[in-house]
Amino acid sequence: MTPKSVIAVFDIGKTNKKLFLFDEQYSIVLEKSKQFPETVDEDGDPCEDLTALTQWVKSELQEVITMEGMLVKAVNFSTYGASFVHIGHGGEPVAPLYNYLKPFPEGLKEKFFGQWGDEASFSLQTASPPLGNLNSGLQLYMLKWSKPAIFNQIQYSLHLPQYMNYLVSGIAYSDITSVGCHTGLWDFDQSAYHPWVQAEDIDNKLAPVFPSDQLMPADWGGYKLLAGVGLHDSSAALIPYLSYIAEPFVLISTGTWCITLNPFNQTPLTASELQQDCLCYMEYRGKPVKASRLFAGYDHEQQVKRLADHFGVPVDYYKNVQFDPALVARLHLLIPDISTNGKIKTLMPESPFAKRELSQFDRYELAYHQLIRDLMVQQVASTDLVMVEGTTKKIFVDGGFGRNPVYMNLLAAAYPGIDVYAASVAQASAIGAAIAVHPHWNGEALPADLIQLKHFPASRAVSI
Repeated sequence: MTPKSVIAVFDIGKTNKKLFLFDEQYSIVLEKSKQFPETVDEDGDPCEDLTALTQWVKSELQEVITMEGMLVKAVNFSTYGASFVHIGHGGEPVAPLYNYLKPFPEGLKEKFFGQWGDEASFSLQTASPPLGNLNSGLQLYMLKWSKPAIFNQIQYSLHLPQYMNYLVSGIAYSDITSVGCHTGLWDFDQSAYHPWVQAEDIDNKLAPVFPSDQLMPADWGGYKLLAGVGLHDSSAALIPYLSYIAEPFVLISTGTWCITLNPFNQTPLTASELQQDCLCYMEYRGKPVKASRLFAGYDHEQQVKRLADHFGVPVDYYKNVQFDPALVARLHLLIPDISTNGKIKTLMPESPFAKRELSQFDRYELAYHQLIRDLMVQQVASTDLVMVEGTTKKIFVDGGFGRNPVYMNLLAAAYPGIDVYAASVAQASAIGAAIAVHPHWNGEALPADLIQLKHFPASRAVSI
């Protein structure tokens, strides 16, 4: 029997660690998932158990390359960002995998910006809002000045996707999707590392950049395969859309955060945009992707709990609510002035619904439509920050809100001149990591039905 040619993709999230085998039509032929309890670093702060993760990746790869009926031709990686693995000259990690939520020392923050410019200027140059350890470059600055014994042991600091590659290939590389994502390392004006990186001797800890759309030969105990350098998961999840959609679009990736990504907006970030939680990601071919963030998924989670308590229904009752234009019309009479023509110019810190009296709503469905109406005003304000008026032809929504008919119909109403779609790509970040290197392992054409789309036409009878 001829073995099935596949690519293995490790998709490493903060909670779930997954391994996929995709065949040449990008069907999932194997999926495995694992969760690891967190451990703590030397300061007692929670962090990823790097030893357990490393052992799991090695054992799973060994298992699939020896699996009967499978020919693993390549492997690639997609992981969460803002996380470095620091390896020493012996090739082993010399520090924990510090959590990007670890508090950043206030004194070091003042020292850094005192030397390298005020926060606003630095953020504009690096397209990185000041986020402490979420700016992964500052993790290296922290090590240099507060943990020099560790810093001096480091040969290379590899973002987590590139550490995964290092386990397989044995070669240290960097990747532009990790380097360019709110790290504070990359000067977007100069398309090079920011001057502070060389001045602080950080550049010597960073491995050469390897192209994200290429593969390198690897030898896994005598088994020959090709390895990708790995990608930041947000950048990887955008790849299926870039591969299939030619017209200018934005993607609203929804979850706890609703992130609007516009790979067709090449304008530099402004100070105002940064203050409203905009930043730049880097797509796998090295182009900046302007993005805006909104905490809408979290707000929604909190407010549906409040609605459940008030109306005496299960927390997930909202999943049964269908879009009703008549309820929206009632709300226009009940609460008419939530925005100006359906839009606001600046983002509020939270949805107005949190302060609304629930007693004014006679049933859950009416209140829920108002919750989404309030969130939509926020969403439009956030999305507008990265839209290019007159250019964007399509809006795609993936994640939880893409399955929410109230959200999708109100979004379509907010953008009547743009085609709005609920979009789904099964395991988008893992599929993206596979597609990025498609020509180098797969002789078949990309399948036509990889992205599932549902169109939501705008109704003239409905507005936010």
